[in-house]
Amino acid sequence: MPQKLPNLLFDFGGVIINIDYSLTLAAMRRHGGTIEFTQAAQAELFDQMETGRLSAEAFRAGLRQHYQLMATDEELDAAWNAMLLDVPAERLALLADLRAQGYQTALLSNTNQIHIEEINRRLQVQYGLEHGIADCLDRVFYSQQVGLRKPGEEIFRHALREMNWKAEETLFIEDSPQHIETARRLGLHTLFLTPPLTLQDALPAALRAFPNR
Repeated sequence: MPQKLPNLLFDFGGVIINIDYSLTLAAMRRHGGTIEFTQAAQAELFDQMETGRLSAEAFRAGLRQHYQLMATDEELDAAWNAMLLDVPAERLALLADLRAQGYQTALLSNTNQIHIEEINRRLQVQYGLEHGIADCLDRVFYSQQVGLRKPGEEIFRHALREMNWKAEETLFIEDSPQHIETARRLGLHTLFLTPPLTLQDALPAALRAFPNR
């Protein structure tokens, strides 16, 4: 009897899209402020934006108020989006190949309206993806739309419930250790994608090593 394929739950930034947080920090400094935002931790303003409790307009106002930033809306958006780099074509090809092989795939991302719109705009322009990254997976779960964010447990539970997946049958691919820790605590298998590893380098071996494969 053939073995069941594992479910694949992907992070977005640092896994599918390349990210450099330092570029946003530098861009914000050019507008007069030092923001509290890194891969490991961030200020409440960013948590509120990523869980849908702030509109883009309120987020920009918060940046100006809390960090004394002197910039237009367009300049703030450009600085905020500076961290977003490229989505390599080979990663999109890998996602397409996995789905063709019968893997169920989903995205679980801490993100926000400004980033979602910019990334999906780029994907439409570069690759013709009408709905952005959603065209490449079975489902997408954005923290802003769910109202929850990693590393909290409930956003993982939400994704598993929505997909009708069991934790022990799911591989979570992520580049932030605090999110990996939560996933492991909930019983998911994990692939910690630390530089210089890339998705194309590490995922095939992780799938071969998956239990019962």
